Amino acid sequence: MLEDLEELAVDRPKQIGPISWGVNKDEIQMQIAKVRASLPGEVKQAQTLTREAERHVNQAKEEAEKILEGSKKEGERLIAEAQKEAERIAHEARLQQERMLSENEILKLAKAQADEIRTSADRESSALRRGSEDYAYNVLNQLESVVAKVMTTIDRGKAEIRPSSLPETAVVPARDREKAKVG
Repeated sequence: MLEDLEELAVDRPKQIGPISWGVNKDEIQMQIAKVRASLPGEVKQAQTLTREAERHVNQAKEEAEKILEGSKKEGERLIAEAQKEAERIAHEARLQQERMLSENEILKLAKAQADEIRTSADRESSALRRGSEDYAYNVLNQLESVVAKVMTTIDRGKAEIRPSSLPETAVVPARDREKAKVG
């Protein structure tokens, strides 16, 4: 406030040339000096403390701006790292998903092949069984035919050498004996 008064009265008085009006410049300067001298020391200390506080506030603002800037940079760095980590995890998840899908496809393929092999084996087994049954039936038919011929030959041979002491009705052909046992 004293600085404002000094500026109005001393530094910028109203004058035209050497003539000033309404203000005695020297007297005002002397009065301002007296007021300053008469001010208690606490006011002067308060002024000094105010200037010091303003200096501290400015320093704190500068430090806060530096800290804020550092925090922003650190935050950006942490975000970038987190994004990289998220991308890495997502990439690994995609790879694992592809692996699992591939393994699942392989498993499905293997099951399908196993089913196809089992079905084919069942068909071949049935065909082999039918073939072996047909073969056995044919062999038995041929054997029956051979046995029938052998039996006929045996009956003829027995009839030719039949002892004269046995009546003709006593000799029963082997074929008829077998039929009598079964029936």
